Amino acid sequence: MEMLLLLLPVIVLIGSAVIANNAVSRGARKKKAVIIQILSFAAVLICCSAFPLIAGAADANEAAQTAASANGLGLIGCGISTAVACLGAGIAVAGAAPAAIGATSEDPKAFGKALIFVVLGEGVAIYGLLISILIYTKC
Repeated sequence: MEMLLLLLPVIVLIGSAVIANNAVSRGARKKKAVIIQILSFAAVLICCSAFPLIAGAADANEAAQTAASANGLGLIGCGISTAVACLGAGIAVAGAAPAAIGATSEDPKAFGKALIFVVLGEGVAIYGLLISILIYTKC
């Protein structure tokens, strides 16, 4: 029974990926499939975060549970800050890198200026990692 509860989030996420893939294959819009994937991931994240907190509320040793859940929520915050920053950096680099390549192909002297914009996008990921390290040291 415990193994099924551990596998349930994985099964739900894989199932939603299969459903989204089949929907796109049948002609549904990709944007809708991505939104469904993000919503299913958020639902699984909320459920996986809420169920241990609800189970911990019924425990007699509430102080130890609160400290453990605060540490766990801090670690979830570390992951979220890194993930969101890296997604943002990926989106920034996806737009800046092709433009930099195009500008360099037309004028080779523009390489240094174009590279700055690509590096600025990567800086977002480094800031997210820094915030994640700061949160981790407080846990």
